This record gives sequence, C-alpha cells and structure tokens, in this order.
Amino acid sequence: MTDAPAPTSNGHLVIIGGHEDREHGKTILSRFVELAGGPGANIVVITAASRIADKMWDMYDEAFADLGVTRRSHLELNSRQDANSPEFVRQVAEADGIFMTGGDQRRLLALIGGTALDAEMHAALKLRGATIGGTSAGASAMSGHMLAQGRTDLLPEKGSVSLGAGLGFLHRVVIDQHFSERQRLSRLLTVVAQNPYLQGIGIDEDTALIVERGVGIEVIGEGAVTIVDGRTMITNVSDIADRDTPELIDVRLHLLPAGSSYRLPGSEGPQGAKLPAPLLDFLENVTKRNPIS
Repeated sequence: MTDAPAPTSNGHLVIIGGHEDREHGKTILSRFVELAGGPGANIVVITAASRIADKMWDMYDEAFADLGVTRRSHLELNSRQDANSPEFVRQVAEADGIFMTGGDQRRLLALIGGTALDAEMHAALKLRGATIGGTSAGASAMSGHMLAQGRTDLLPEKGSVSLGAGLGFLHRVVIDQHFSERQRLSRLLTVVAQNPYLQGIGIDEDTALIVERGVGIEVIGEGAVTIVDGRTMITNVSDIADRDTPELIDVRLHLLPAGSSYRLPGSEGPQGAKLPAPLLDFLENVTKRNPIS
C-alpha cells in the first residue's frame, strides 16, 4: 500500500456561537467554504443534533448554494447504525468540509460519539487537513469535555451545570455558545470553578473562533470570544453546598473581539499581532496536533 499524500492544509476548526448570518454577507459560512477549498469543495452537512433535520438541511443547502458550492450533501443520521454505515463514512472520507448544525449536543453525541463516522471525522481533520465547522450545539460538541446542560443564573452556582464527553477535536477546554446574548458568563464560571483544569470558551452569536492546527487562532463575525482561565484561582467550591455561589479569586478573563488574530511563534505565514504571554498557553493547547482518538 502506498503512503497517503501529505495534506495541503493543516486542518481547521470553525467554531460558531450560533445564529450565524445565512442570508446576507454570510461572512462565517463564506470563510468556512474558503478554508474547505472554495466553491469546488465537497461539503457534507451533518444534522444529527436536530430533530428537524430536513428543515435544517434546507436552510444550509440554500446558504451554501448561494455561496457557489455545487458539491454539497446531507448526512441525515437517525441512529448509531447510520453513523457506522460504510456509505456515510465514505461520504465523510471524501469531504473537504464537514459542517455540524445546531440542535442538542447530547443528541449529536448519542448518535455519532465513538462510531466509525466519528473516527473518520478525526482522520479528515488530522490526516487530510479538512475543515470541520459546527454551530451552536455543533460548536459545543467539538471539545473533549462538552457542556451537556446547565442553567443560566446571575451568579455561578455549584452543581448547576453538567459535562459530558464531546468529540474531542479540542482538549482541556469547554465551549459555550450564544454567549453574550444569553448571558452565560456565570455558567462558564461555574464550569471552570468545578473543573479548574479546563479553560472556558464562550462564543457570541454570528461569531466564530477559527483554529488552525499547529498555527493559531482568529475571531471573525460580529461579536467576541470570551476565554475564562481559572487554573491559578483560589476557590472554596469544594467546601460549599450545591446551589451555593463559590468564592472565585484570581480568575483570568480574556476578551477577543472579531478581528483578533494570533499565531504561535515560529509558525509559518505572517505573524500578525504580537502574542501576549497569557495567551501563549491557550494557543498551544487549542492548536495542538492531537493524535487521532
């Protein structure tokens, strides 16, 4: 057997906070298409997170058609058997761009987590340099630790959120979406308080965090990305009762508005803005070339 050709791309993640523009300039979806290879790219849309798959597909079919994409297809997964189907796995294996729609991230993971299709998505990103996008639930599912459910309160509350296993394209982070619009800072603070080894990423609507593996990050769209880092914090969370508000001291918060762009030192291409030292560890973590899981 001959060796596979080297990928022409490092592989990208386009992590969208939900409600991205699908009717006008389509800034985020246009960038997803560009990273996948342009209008000639083969793009597959996975609607497994949604119970209204046909309606969701119609919406993205029209948006990608407007962007000139001619090779676009719908993977409608209704069972784990579907996600282990050789035909569906083949479609992912041939895709340049794989896009996961919104809905319920728990449903998405229940259908595809640990399946052959899941493994093929990892291979597409890491071996072929494909582009994987996800919006809303599709964004939350990208990390190894997934925010499965949780209330949004004015203050952090111990025990008010729960995590589940995600797809694992990123590790040691947890992603929340619709962030500013649904006032979810307290929810992300709760996650970090209970799991201080995780960095929290909150992404606003019509905003995307783009991760290029081994290279850097970029924020595009209309809002911002909020990063919550509690790894050096002091907290009493282990000593208080459920539903109490923990004391959180020395929690770091970074705000990256659209237009922010940072690359790792030594990576190829224009370096852009000088990388602030507190962001170096975050970039090294989210851009890490993790082995196929």
